[in-house]
Amino acid sequence: MTQTIDTKTVKHVANLVRLGISEEEAQKFSGQFSAIIEYFNMLNEVDTENVPPASDIANAENVLREDVVKPSMSHAEFIKNAPNSERGYVKVPTVLGDE
Repeated sequence: MTQTIDTKTVKHVANLVRLGISEEEAQKFSGQFSAIIEYFNMLNEVDTENVPPASDIANAENVLREDVVKPSMSHAEFIKNAPNSERGYVKVPTVLGDE
């Protein structure tokens, strides 16, 4: 089954995405899109009856570690390392608006 994308369809899609194209470009894209559809149609000819579906073609495994709560430095040690602090909080420059 040969399916072609005509220039009218190409122009319609170009208009939907607010893309201005000339008549020459519409004809060129029409041929290119039709060729792409033909490649996809070739996949219908492949016998995939005994091929299991692939949900992860890379066989990737999660390599991240589990989150584990561990002791950390005390609040006082943390504040001691901050360049500026005020009333037990780290003081940073104002980013939005005025103080």
